[in-house]
This record gives sequence, C-alpha cells and structure tokens, in this order.
Amino acid sequence: MKPRHKRLLLILAGLAATGIAAALVLSAFQKNLVFFFTPTQIAAGQAPHGKSFRLGGMVVEHSLKRQADGVTLSFVVTDLAQDITVQYHGILPDLFKEGKGVVAQGRLNDEHVFVAEEVLAKHDENYMPPEAAYALKQGGQTGAPK
Repeated sequence: MKPRHKRLLLILAGLAATGIAAALVLSAFQKNLVFFFTPTQIAAGQAPHGKSFRLGGMVVEHSLKRQADGVTLSFVVTDLAQDITVQYHGILPDLFKEGKGVVAQGRLNDEHVFVAEEVLAKHDENYMPPEAAYALKQGGQTGAPK
C-alpha cells in the first residue's frame, strides 16, 4: 500500500471515530434533556406522554393531602389559569409550602395526574425559577417576580 493510501485511510478512520463519538454524545444529551411545562400547557395537550418533564407553578393552598404511610402525598399545582394534581412518594424539601412556587419532575399518567419523581422548592422568599415566574405572569398574577 502506498503512503498516500495509508494517509487517506488514517484520515477516514479518524473522521469515522469522531463521527461516532459525536453521535454518542448527542444521544446521551438527548436522553437527559428535560423540558418545562405549565399546567395550562399540560391541559392543552402539549406535554409528552410517557416521557419525563418538569411541571412548575404555585402549590394551591390547602391542597396538600398525606396518605396513612406518611410519605405518599398529593397536592395541586396551578399557574392561575389551570390546575394539575401531583402525586409524590418521598420526603418533601424543607422549604416546600402551600402558596409557594414549586417545580416537580416526573411523568403524566393516564388519568392526567402528574406522578413526580422529584420535587424542588424555591430557596428563599425572592427566588422563583424563571419558567415558573413567566408561567404565573402569563396566568394573570400581577405580583409575580420578574
């Protein structure tokens, strides 16, 4: 084999390896990508079924209900236009409160109940995830943080 052919073969092998590595990285990134949806978007059917996504909004006052085991609970999240029930099995964050902002990650089941795998609460009285603040502003709350 001529040196010219060896170089060409080496360059083609390098390009193929780079292409495979890029495809693997993009595939892993796509699998870990999680989108954010509001209750209004979920009610409109824009949220994916069978895929994990994030739900954000405000926890409705007096909607928190605990089951007898103490770690299974449900609550309602609103964007002031639509509500969605969230079921969660686990320990809630210390800062979780009714009437405050929350972001939950999970899936929508067949009964249109959001089954959360993780619940995140805001960090202090001034913080709210930008997506949740925007959703509340769109829902009609005038005092939403900017």
